[in-house]
Amino acid sequence: MAKQFDVLNPATEDVIAQVPDTGKDEWLAALGRAVEAQRAWAEFSPRGRAEVLRAVYEKITARTDEFARTMTKEMGKPLAEAKGEVAYGAEYFRWFAEEAVRIPGRLGRAPAGNGDIAVTRVPVGPVLAITPWNFPLAMATRKIAPAMAAGCPIVVKPAAETPLTMLLVADVIGEAVAEAGGPKDLVQILTTTDSAGLSETLMADERLRKITFTGSTAVGKILVKQSADNLLRTSMELGGNAPFVVCEDADLDLVVECAMQAKMRNGGEACIAANRFIVHESLAGEFTERLTQRMSEVTMGNGLDDGVTLGPMITAKQRDGIAELVDKAVAAGATVTTGGEVPEGKGYFYPATVLIDVPADAPILRQEIFGPVATVTTFADLNEGIAAANDTEFGLAAYGFSENVHTCHRLAEELKAGMVGINRGAISDAAAPFGGIKQSGFGREGGAEGIDEYLNVKYLAL
Repeated sequence: MAKQFDVLNPATEDVIAQVPDTGKDEWLAALGRAVEAQRAWAEFSPRGRAEVLRAVYEKITARTDEFARTMTKEMGKPLAEAKGEVAYGAEYFRWFAEEAVRIPGRLGRAPAGNGDIAVTRVPVGPVLAITPWNFPLAMATRKIAPAMAAGCPIVVKPAAETPLTMLLVADVIGEAVAEAGGPKDLVQILTTTDSAGLSETLMADERLRKITFTGSTAVGKILVKQSADNLLRTSMELGGNAPFVVCEDADLDLVVECAMQAKMRNGGEACIAANRFIVHESLAGEFTERLTQRMSEVTMGNGLDDGVTLGPMITAKQRDGIAELVDKAVAAGATVTTGGEVPEGKGYFYPATVLIDVPADAPILRQEIFGPVATVTTFADLNEGIAAANDTEFGLAAYGFSENVHTCHRLAEELKAGMVGINRGAISDAAAPFGGIKQSGFGREGGAEGIDEYLNVKYLAL
């Protein structure tokens, strides 16, 4: 019998499934099949590819409940949030179905008058996608959909904690591709506990032409170094430490609502989650009081149960890491206004937590929390607030709040991040380019820009 590994429900710690623990021979065989699949997929017109992508969107949408329940069981998020992720993740197939027929090119007379210059775009080739556990559907579909739209086959390595959602996606894609007469190995899923071995093996094979990764900055740096030998195209969506700047003229009703969106989506296990709430000193007291009230009303439990708004963390290690950051901050002088204690019993739970009086050098202000913990610090002058917001090695997302148009413009211009939300706490959109700067990586997913990551530019001298 082939080697397998367990998939756990983080709310109960029960084994809910076993999946194949693939090895080197299977990885290389999958890459070989991807090469063959590209030849067959190349015969499809842009419109033909678009119709397959649209079919995938419709099939995922039709099975929303099945996808959502699977996601909640293996990842823990509340069922309502899981359904939201299904809608968001499926939207990438609809969006890139439309982009597949709009791949740009140009034709113009050479300045010397000795011919024409034509510029076209062609598929980059076989792609390896390594996806995380926090959004097991959406983090993969925003890689798979543009790859398919561009004409590329893709091999996907889902997180070992959450492979079941991706196996469902593979079934749906396989069905849609087969109905259109396309290659069955266009999208392949490789489940394994040896992530490092898989990436090293496949990236050393010259048949692979691109890697796209969502995960930690530390792992992303390793992958970038490994990509150098074969000069692979790379897209890296890495860690974040998003600031949430509240100016003295901000609308506190809007601010608190957006704070809950930006902090508590996915239980804070999101790379664009607001970690550092940097609030003007004139509003800090009321903001903290209102945020504390809202966070104390969060209902923690099994995501399948009615009324639950905060599920478990993904693993005991993840939960314990969050607890350690909070404990260190408290030991250094921070005050907990709600939460802050690991509950007893089964499941990897950590409560919604608010910290104030956090020392500037506390690790919780420097590291990505990836959990339901909000830190509140203050500023007196906007220059000081923006400087504090930018005082991080990361640059994925940032949020700014003001009712003054000039201040809003300044926040939009001066907050150093690949994505900035102005008076908004929810910024993810399939139609917008998602990605960061600095230690948060490079490349963009979604938007008109997303398909470019899977295309090479070809110049034709005519």
